[in-house]
Amino acid sequence: MSVDGWNTLLVLGGIRSGKSEFAESVVADAPTVRYVATAPAGDPEDTEWATRLAAHRARRPGSWTTEETAADPGRLAEVIAAAGPNETLLVDDLGGWVTVLLDPAHQPADDTATIAELAAAVRASAARLVLVSPEVGLSLVPTTPLGRAFTDALGATNRAVADACDAVALVVAGQTAWLKPAATPTHPATPVGPTQADVPAQAGPGQGAAQPAPGQAGTPAQALDQAGAPAQAGPGQAGAPDEPLPEVLTPAAPAAPAPAPAGAPGRADWAAPTMALPMVATGLVIQPGMELPMPDDYTGPQAVDRLVTLDIPGAGLGVLEQVVGFAAATQGTATPTPWGQVRVLLLHGDHEGGASAGATPGESARRARQARAGKGALARLAAENGASLQVVETPTSAPIEEGPALTGERVESALRYGWRLAEQAADAGVQLLVLAACGAGTETAAAAVLAATAGAEPPAVLGRVMNEQGDYDDAAWMVRCAAVRDALHRTRRSSREAKDILAELGGGDVAVATGVLLGATARRIPVLLDGPVGVAAGMVSRDLAGQARHWCLLPDHGGRPGVRLAADVLGLTPLLDLRLDLGEGATALAALPLLRSALTLAAGLPVHPSLGGGDDEDFAEPEPAGPGPTSTDPEPEFAEPESTSTGSGPEFAEPEPAGPGPTSTDPQPEFAEPEPAGPGPTTIGPDEPVAPGRRAD
Repeated sequence: MSVDGWNTLLVLGGIRSGKSEFAESVVADAPTVRYVATAPAGDPEDTEWATRLAAHRARRPGSWTTEETAADPGRLAEVIAAAGPNETLLVDDLGGWVTVLLDPAHQPADDTATIAELAAAVRASAARLVLVSPEVGLSLVPTTPLGRAFTDALGATNRAVADACDAVALVVAGQTAWLKPAATPTHPATPVGPTQADVPAQAGPGQGAAQPAPGQAGTPAQALDQAGAPAQAGPGQAGAPDEPLPEVLTPAAPAAPAPAPAGAPGRADWAAPTMALPMVATGLVIQPGMELPMPDDYTGPQAVDRLVTLDIPGAGLGVLEQVVGFAAATQGTATPTPWGQVRVLLLHGDHEGGASAGATPGESARRARQARAGKGALARLAAENGASLQVVETPTSAPIEEGPALTGERVESALRYGWRLAEQAADAGVQLLVLAACGAGTETAAAAVLAATAGAEPPAVLGRVMNEQGDYDDAAWMVRCAAVRDALHRTRRSSREAKDILAELGGGDVAVATGVLLGATARRIPVLLDGPVGVAAGMVSRDLAGQARHWCLLPDHGGRPGVRLAADVLGLTPLLDLRLDLGEGATALAALPLLRSALTLAAGLPVHPSLGGGDDEDFAEPEPAGPGPTSTDPEPEFAEPESTSTGSGPEFAEPEPAGPGPTSTDPQPEFAEPEPAGPGPTTIGPDEPVAPGRRAD
């Protein structure tokens, strides 16, 4: 990934340079791609040309669609202009387009005007657009009029399109150099085919200005710059700096995480920025239909299948096999390792009005202060797990029964703020995020979001209210249900788009949590959800980037009806049923050691001996302790202790000190061989039972 944002990209290169493979790798993570083929079919007897076309078709995934524009050169500009902001187009290539443009069958044609129309369509494109074109400017001037006409037209096309595109890359011998903007790449991208290059982050529609990448000072997606100053302003806040991110706390000095074993994924793979990061000059753009990375489809099932081969007694890991599969998919390896660096994000933000009915005033603020001081259940569990803790203040939400919880501008700011929190964690090497919340009315706001996104009835997803004395406050519960009902009635004709739901119903904490999920997905960081706010954010994030839910794990439902419903909709299976009620995030931290144990076993246990693992014969029987007798003479026998009791029951005499050997020449009596223990007490005689475990003379 390079340091500049882009929405339209021109890829230049010579013949067999790898330009097409590179262009295909740039859009490989898009859920769907429209491949625009510009080259004519050619002579049916030209088998070499047919082979080239077949090779191009074979590389395209089955999810891609193909559109032919060879019949009409002007159609290419129409296709680009008609593409929507959620579409991805790959045009391959402009050389074939120029060939058709110069074909006498399409004359008379105004070449200059047609090229200008194409450049204008590229400049105004709302879709994500990648164009491939051969670079002929380094070759000799052709000696034929037709050859010169082709090179002139193609050169003019490349210049016009390059001027209209946000970024231009030149592929030479499989190596990529960025011509526009001229910058030094900072983050290596994953090699795809013969090409290994840095890919600029995607810009929003119509945005073409350069923007520093995450991890560099001055970028709005970075947590803080090197001097600690706030990041740049984002959309909706022109000229206003984003809020600085809160301090990362360490409740107790955790032990240093164990070094990753050989073959484990490196830190650069964990936190590498993704190609689809939507950056523009004014800040971070979060919009519906973003293309974020998915976990590995293959390593998860491979890791689960591998468990069957391990030397595990019994039936194995049970439901914890899901943890192994999840970790394998998010780490990209069939042998996942336990999460080392963990960060807890505690979102504190109150909801006014009926949403917070029954809540003790100031209680949530006290909990936040307690967490900052390293006290309370969440901070202590974080210290036990060696996790850092970050207390995040979110905007206070207005009464949802009376009007919107937040303005649209503040929703945008909250989403960017959450994304920046996730990027700050990724830059610090965090491998796992735990999402928690503590605010008055958070469960009510989450219930409103679930009712709006899943069509649920408020009473069915709103848990009962418990007061400070531990008693249920049903009157407060009814007030909360009424607040959600009134809010849904007020917004019955409003849009159900993600940002509208956050503004009308969700509020500040749900908006920040949604930004965290999106940012974590972009940086390939898994997230443990725990409580209504996290699952509500998961529901909202579906419309912004459907990939986010695949990076979430739900350790426990906590007995909350709203969490159960959201988990079912999101396809998240709760692993445990601990029924802890220690606040959001605490249950996830309580379950974390168990999840780590499952990963430790999956990574460390050997293959079963029957499948080629270590042989049982390698474990030799231990030798008896001590030198033992070295003589070949018969070993001395134990003397029978003499009875000193005159009672009815025999007693053992005090054994004499051990000497060097027997001193008597008389034969020594021997102990009788004890009979095997039966189901009842053994006896010496008919009337003398002996308790089990005693020996009879």
